[in-house]
Amino acid sequence: MAAGDAPLIIALNGQAEAIPDRFEHAYVNLGDAVRVQKLVTDYGIERVILSGGINRRPEFREVRLPLRLIARLPGLLRALRGSGDDKVLRAIIALFEQSGCQVVGAQDIVPDLVAEERTLTAREPAADDWRNIMAAYDGADRLGEMDIGQGAVSVGGRIVALEGPEGTDEMLRRVADLRRTERISTRPGGVLVKLCKRQQDLRADLPSIGPETVDRAREAGLAGIAVEAGRSFVLDRDEAVAKADALSMFIIGIARQNLDDMIRERR
Repeated sequence: MAAGDAPLIIALNGQAEAIPDRFEHAYVNLGDAVRVQKLVTDYGIERVILSGGINRRPEFREVRLPLRLIARLPGLLRALRGSGDDKVLRAIIALFEQSGCQVVGAQDIVPDLVAEERTLTAREPAADDWRNIMAAYDGADRLGEMDIGQGAVSVGGRIVALEGPEGTDEMLRRVADLRRTERISTRPGGVLVKLCKRQQDLRADLPSIGPETVDRAREAGLAGIAVEAGRSFVLDRDEAVAKADALSMFIIGIARQNLDDMIRERR
């Protein structure tokens, strides 16, 4: 909107949060490409930005394709039902492109939200924090190779949680439960790392953190958060950084190449 565009938000029923009335929006059922195509045509949409991931796959009865795309139904169903998130999002991108839209990455529209390679907070990671960053980075990287998730948590130099379909917040709640039940160290410390998958289409579902992530990380007893520089978002940055500073936590943007080199040296 700040760039002079008049966006239409197309939200998935049962997956998207409530959209404020001040934004023009429409809700569609998962898999209803016919409804999406009609919205694209009626509103004259030329560019599409995808936000967030997909929490569940559509049932066969939910899939509705325009007649000209019916021939793609078997391949689309295979992508939606039997693949990881990245392949599903690539299938959705293809559907929009075949509707005449250009799918662009959010980072091209709001580059100021992208994390840089630096520490954003007053606190810098200490030596123990770097040990946790490297362990969680390795775990998140391997998880991404399997197209499962984007995040991992390390405490005491070992991975204690990997992100699944439940998302980052629920993973952090699991870590908090592990603390409460003393299945991991109850001493404060540990790091959340979020990475873009190596094979990921950068136009969809880049990792993101925000003030709520800081809250959940603190509840889990973590010392800080590391995100991939250049390929992740820090939402509501001023608030997130201020909150982390007030809690003596760190937020840092890390470069994949540097971490790869550090891990190779350790091995």
